[in-house]
Amino acid sequence: MSIYLDYNASTPLDQRVLDVMIDIYQNKYGNADSRTHDFGETARSTVENARKQVAALLDINKDEVFFTSGATESNNISILGLREYAEKTSKKHIITTSIEHKAVLEPLHHLEKQGFEVTYIAPDSSGRINADELLSKVRNDTLLVSVMHANNETGIIQPIDIIGEALSETDTFFHVDAAQSFGKLVDELKNTKYNFLSASAHKMYGPQGVGALILKKNRYKMPPIKSIMFGGSQEKGIRPGTIPTALIAGFGKACEIAADEHTSNYIRYQNNKAFILDALNASGIDYSINGDLEYAMPNTLNVSFNGVNSEALMLATRQYCAVSNGSACNSSSYKPSYVLLAMGLSLDRIESAIRISWGINNEGFQDYFDKLIAAVNEF
Repeated sequence: MSIYLDYNASTPLDQRVLDVMIDIYQNKYGNADSRTHDFGETARSTVENARKQVAALLDINKDEVFFTSGATESNNISILGLREYAEKTSKKHIITTSIEHKAVLEPLHHLEKQGFEVTYIAPDSSGRINADELLSKVRNDTLLVSVMHANNETGIIQPIDIIGEALSETDTFFHVDAAQSFGKLVDELKNTKYNFLSASAHKMYGPQGVGALILKKNRYKMPPIKSIMFGGSQEKGIRPGTIPTALIAGFGKACEIAADEHTSNYIRYQNNKAFILDALNASGIDYSINGDLEYAMPNTLNVSFNGVNSEALMLATRQYCAVSNGSACNSSSYKPSYVLLAMGLSLDRIESAIRISWGINNEGFQDYFDKLIAAVNEF
């Protein structure tokens, strides 16, 4: 039986979430922006309830939650939506890291072509950036700092708490891409100071195709974000287009579940990690963990099986497991991981790296790792 170990790419849909969505599709199919009948009012009430559920998970006000198609769109709005403000204020310097998801890096590359200056902070071999180094680059004309909470390839948690605290004393905006940590590191996000935050439902047992952009108010005033698309006034003009009520309701339910269960889920993630590390240690095979385990997400390991090409290994084991060797957005590319390159790892180590990411259950773990180890030993 095949086992799914690519949760950082997308998680299965929680049955409780699916049940909510089916009810919406069957019984609450009105357009949430239709104001002239009860069908629209019912859909709108459903959306607003989900907005409350998302807000409760982060301990913020519900009017700071804006629904999008996912973290990629939220990242784009956070970055490109500041362009008009940047032009008016002549603040055209942005700081980020060299290990961000391409949903951050590519919008920044676009702005660089428009005359913006971007400073990229590289991590050390631990996979973690130095907060002091980043903060030392902040200038009077620094518009934005954008740092992911947890890296999608290595699972390494970045010091957003330190950065957020320092930036809160400045007029530089702080954006956090929380795609991998949202719903998992709940208390950490509640206690972090930020202006913008991006999240996706499908990384936390919710549906694909929906996410949120959090826009924190300052003294009851919205940040100067402008829409990057046009065609409607939905989501207060931040994100036009018909609101996907069922997807949003599913997202809200996933947030409600995470609020109740994230502590017990964290323990399960950690137990699964311990099992994997014990299995690797007992195998006698030559491997290296990429990134410092002290700062790693509880559900992610990036492992190099030294001397074994990761592409060949995944082909040899794909009939009974699903893992990856990087971001799903780069799965069609055979270029070495830019994240691992930024960490200063050797090309041989990078080419032997796979990412293993898991959920709260561990059915099939023993069988998979027995087969994985056997496959490694055959190379």
